[in-house]
Amino acid sequence: MRSVAVSGQTSRSEQSGNRLFSTMAWRILPLLFLGFLASYLDRVNVGYAKLRMLSDLGMSEATYGLGTGLFFLGYILCEVPSNLMLVKFGARNWIARILVTWGLCSGLMMFVHTPTQFYILRILLGVAEAGFMPGVLYYLALWFPPQYRSKVTAAFMAGIPLASVIGGPVSGLLMDRLNGVAGYEGWRWLFFWEALPPVLIGVAVFLFLPTSPDKATWLTASESEWLRRENPLPSDKVSLSVSIGAAFRSPWVWLLGIVDGTLLLGLYTIAFWTPSLLHDDGIRSTFQIGCLSAIPQIGAVASMFLIGRSSDERGERRWHIVLPIVVGSIAMACIPLCMGNPFIVIACITAANMGILGALPPFWVLPSIMLKGSSAAVGLALAGSIANIAGFFATALVGYARSVTGDMSGVIWLFAGLVLLGGLSVLMIPKNSMKSL
Repeated sequence: MRSVAVSGQTSRSEQSGNRLFSTMAWRILPLLFLGFLASYLDRVNVGYAKLRMLSDLGMSEATYGLGTGLFFLGYILCEVPSNLMLVKFGARNWIARILVTWGLCSGLMMFVHTPTQFYILRILLGVAEAGFMPGVLYYLALWFPPQYRSKVTAAFMAGIPLASVIGGPVSGLLMDRLNGVAGYEGWRWLFFWEALPPVLIGVAVFLFLPTSPDKATWLTASESEWLRRENPLPSDKVSLSVSIGAAFRSPWVWLLGIVDGTLLLGLYTIAFWTPSLLHDDGIRSTFQIGCLSAIPQIGAVASMFLIGRSSDERGERRWHIVLPIVVGSIAMACIPLCMGNPFIVIACITAANMGILGALPPFWVLPSIMLKGSSAAVGLALAGSIANIAGFFATALVGYARSVTGDMSGVIWLFAGLVLLGGLSVLMIPKNSMKSL
């Protein structure tokens, strides 16, 4: 009888937790998801603008690759400082600031006329956006217990592929339809219109999101009690210096940063260069390129949700990370072999995207499990800084290769191999470090 009673209590607790998860998800996630979608829209729209911008400004592929990569220089330098400010001023306030300032920087791209201006604005965009993703992951960790974090991370990070699903056709359409309006080229209007959403979302985040669960007036007393028990807020007694030290001394934070860096080599190569690959294969319409580029992202959305849900339900992280990455790296290596048939190329890109992006939800749960409190915020930022070094190489190195040789096959094979090694490196992390409960 006692075991039955305990089982009944556990079942009721799970039901209460699931109901509260749903309530918090609908209250918290939509704005953050839209912000992340806008974040990646700002990152990938330059890939579409490039199709016309280079000839209009007389820029080379190497110049474009360097300028695009300089975004990551600003991002890397300011990632950890940004998250320290986030802990000091509050996650909601700092996330809102990030959204507004990067929207303004992105909009200024409309007025670029020289490579130097392009370089400066790309660095400033990275500085403005630094800390957004780790900041949001830290904010979500304040709300959601570990057993729900892969699902909620998948819902948030779905903005990565959906930015291309929406951004591809919209970017192509804006460039085609607005070209010449008021004397401005279509790619300039692209930067202008796609800079507005992050500014508006930032204002909405500040106005409508609670600073933390204990400030949420829409939680009932019983819900607040359940949340404090299952996911206690970090103590303010731990100093930032201690938090920084804990993050920098953790070998697993460094390993996570390196692994994520290899994944970003694949992710950004696909995000920034798919339009160019399709253009090289003979597709000239920017709208058609945008529509075809959306296919791999639709597949990635499904992959992220399925893998994230499976990881949470089984309480397993390791193989939910490793196996998708292995599949994605193999598919990525096949892309150069299929050039000449854009539909097979799209199939390979889709499989690569599904594998790499599908691994991210369980992967980014790990820092918040392995580090607690403000140390988690610093650890997330440090891992992100290490990882985004790869973003520079994913754009600068590919751009250099295309400029010098006209071919990017060797770089893609190199990056695919590094993605594979990064995925296998997850096996080095002890199983008990990955446990959610």
